[in-house]
Amino acid sequence: MPLKQSFCLDCFRTEGQPLADLFREAKAIGFAAVEIWFWDDGVDAIAEEARRAGLVLCSMVGHASHTQGLNDPEQHDRIVGELERSIRKANELGVPGLITLSGNRSAGRSDEVGAIEAARCLRRVLPLAEELGVNLNLELLNSKVDHPFYMADRTDWAVLVCELCASPRAKILYDVYHMQIMEGDVIRTLRRIAPLLGHIHTAGVPGRKDIDHTQELNYSAIGRALEEAGYEGYVGHEFWTRHTDRLVALREAFRALAGA
Repeated sequence: MPLKQSFCLDCFRTEGQPLADLFREAKAIGFAAVEIWFWDDGVDAIAEEARRAGLVLCSMVGHASHTQGLNDPEQHDRIVGELERSIRKANELGVPGLITLSGNRSAGRSDEVGAIEAARCLRRVLPLAEELGVNLNLELLNSKVDHPFYMADRTDWAVLVCELCASPRAKILYDVYHMQIMEGDVIRTLRRIAPLLGHIHTAGVPGRKDIDHTQELNYSAIGRALEEAGYEGYVGHEFWTRHTDRLVALREAFRALAGA
C-alpha cells in the first residue's frame, strides 16, 4: 500500500489563504490528510473543511508543553486534564493520534527516572485513549540544534516509555529530521521499531527545509522502507519551504517520498 501522506497546516498555509482552496489542491496532489499543532476552538472548522475535501485531520498536540512535559511529576495533573480533553476532542473529530511531549531534562532527574515518570503520567489517560481509539504519540525532538535539554531526544528512550506503558495506544512520533541530527541510522531504526510507530514527520537536514536534492536524506528510500515494514500510519511533512508558492513545495515533497 502507498504511504498515506499528510502536511502540517501551520507550515504550508499562506496568510489569508482559504482552507478550502489549500485542501482541494492538496487532495489533487494525492495527500490523504492534514495536521495541526496546538488546537483551539477553530479546530472544528478545520476538521470539517478537511472532510469536505476528502482529507483526514490526522494529528494535533495533546498537551502543553515540550519544555514542561511528561517527565515532571509536578506537571502530571495539568497534563492529564489536558490530555483527557484532547482525547475526547480527537475522538469527536476522528483524529487518530495526539502528540505528547517529554519535557526538558533538569538537575536531579535522570533519563531513566524521566521515562518512569512519563509512563506514569501516560498510564493515567491510556484507558481513555484505548476506549476511544486514540493513539498517544510521544514526539522525538533533537536537543542538539532546536530544542536544548529536551529529554525524548533518543529513540530508545521513547521505546522504554512505550514498554513501561504496555498499551497498544502508547506510540512514538518518529521525526526523521530530528533523529537524523541526533542518531542517524534512520532506516534501520524505523524497521526495528515499526510496531511502535504512530506517526512520522519529515524535513530536510540540515535546516529543516524542503526534502529535495539540497539536503542529506534519501526520502524515497525512507518511504520504501516504511512501506516494506508495513507502516500504516501517516507521514507528515513538517518543514519550512524555500518556495514562494507553497503548493510547489507540497508537490515536490509528495513525489520525493513516493519515489516518483
